[in-house]
Amino acid sequence: MIAQDSIEALKARLDIVDVVGSYLELKKAGGNFKAPCPFHDEKSPSFVVSPQKQIYHCFGCGAGGDAVKFVMEYEKLNYPEALEKLADSYNFTLTHTDNKHNKPRSQVMDKLNEWYQTLLTKNQTAFSYIRERGIYESSIEQFGIGYAPESKATINYITSQQFSIKEAIDMGVVGYNEERRQTYARFVERITFPIYSANGSIVGFGGRTITGHQAKYVNSPETAFFNKSRLLYAYNLAKQTVHKKQEIIITEGYLDVIMLHQAGFNNAVATLGTALTQEHLPLLRKGSPRIVMAYDGDKAGRAAALKASKLLSAGGFNGGVVVFGGGLDPADMVKEGRVEELSQMFRDAKVFIEFVLDEILSLYDLKDPKAKESCMQEGIAYLKTLSPILQEEYKTYLASRLGGLGVSPSLLRLNTQTTNQNAPLMQKNAHKDMWELSLIKTILEKPEFIDQVLDVIEPSLLQFHSREFSLALASKVQDPEVMAIMVDESIVALQDEAALNAELSTFLKRYYERELKKVNMTSNISFEEKAFYIRKFRGKIAKLNKGELVGLND
Repeated sequence: MIAQDSIEALKARLDIVDVVGSYLELKKAGGNFKAPCPFHDEKSPSFVVSPQKQIYHCFGCGAGGDAVKFVMEYEKLNYPEALEKLADSYNFTLTHTDNKHNKPRSQVMDKLNEWYQTLLTKNQTAFSYIRERGIYESSIEQFGIGYAPESKATINYITSQQFSIKEAIDMGVVGYNEERRQTYARFVERITFPIYSANGSIVGFGGRTITGHQAKYVNSPETAFFNKSRLLYAYNLAKQTVHKKQEIIITEGYLDVIMLHQAGFNNAVATLGTALTQEHLPLLRKGSPRIVMAYDGDKAGRAAALKASKLLSAGGFNGGVVVFGGGLDPADMVKEGRVEELSQMFRDAKVFIEFVLDEILSLYDLKDPKAKESCMQEGIAYLKTLSPILQEEYKTYLASRLGGLGVSPSLLRLNTQTTNQNAPLMQKNAHKDMWELSLIKTILEKPEFIDQVLDVIEPSLLQFHSREFSLALASKVQDPEVMAIMVDESIVALQDEAALNAELSTFLKRYYERELKKVNMTSNISFEEKAFYIRKFRGKIAKLNKGELVGLND
């Protein structure tokens, strides 16, 4: 069983925006963040993450909780499993009440990486290749570049360091061949590049062959710690510069990143042998940097740049594309000393939307009327993925590119009508009493006022939100209705005792005036009873008019 103090220590390290943002693409919305809910289908985002309250809540389906609850729901894990996963992500060692569980995460990859590094200089072919590519010794050390020998040597080293083969398999550095019933090292006769998580833990390796293996580059397999679609190579080294410069350069390879860092582009990263995916976007969203995609100019590179540009422009990202021609790449240009030229290319990157439209135009024979029509339709379909303002702006751009070919801009009809993103919330808000909700939020944020409130108000006095008031009094903060109040920025808590007393006085006066009116209009009680209530309510109203708060039993 995981010790409670260890759980609390882990939770203190967690940031709800960081945790949820590693799964979803969050967008700033006032003091909160919003996204489409991952727990039910919806078109307008009603899923809210509150950094102040450290909770999430969906106004659509009612899902909500803290960072641990989110991982449980999203990953379909139980409570201990979610804690273990978060602990691994944050490089935190949980302690257990039974000592047999109190062992830290395996260090096999760290130890193996140290060994690989010592082997690099001993292998003349590998070391010569690195030096020929223009990589400095300081970069070899900074990026932890190493060399993986034959499979048997790696297996022997792992066992000699007292690591079990099972944990090596779990961490992805060793594989098992079911057919032959034997283990093998994942990286054989390759230059190795350790891959780190954003917080600096080694989670995998990339390897480049130097013996002519059919696969030039390989990466670690997917493990509990390594998901290549969520990671960017060298992000752990680049993130401070990314946040400082508000710009990130994304390349296609390890060597491009290393050489760019050597040249002072310390905000360079690379995808891990995969195209940019939706899962990368939460990481790229952090700090809202300008994104420069630096891709090769061959057919594969342009296709990857087109796919990435569509994804990023639809997500509202700012930035552009640099495509390298003549068989060059960023690493080559740095080696040739063309650093200022590179810098200018990054500054002049073609805007994502223009790049996509130009690429679409280049794919068609525009002298053929049918091809021209298909091109126009593909361009319109792409523009519809953008915001209404951008649709209108770039409709003109597309029309101007096609206009000289006999296409009238009036033919480019786009349906820019959009629904109000907050429509579902507004519909629900129609029956909210903001004063009552403000009172509830006050006692949630300032529980020291509860006794003072309960002296003069009970849940039944509230017309619309008596249930939520009762839940708040019982500290049911995990209840969806209470969470909705906590994360709703339009509901403002009262700041001090004087403001609370003034609001309570106004509320009570209106309440007793309503009750007095009811008594005056009723005919099913005796004259004596009616007279008693009239005197009672008038007396309370008189005291309230003098600035006195009246209790329920006064």
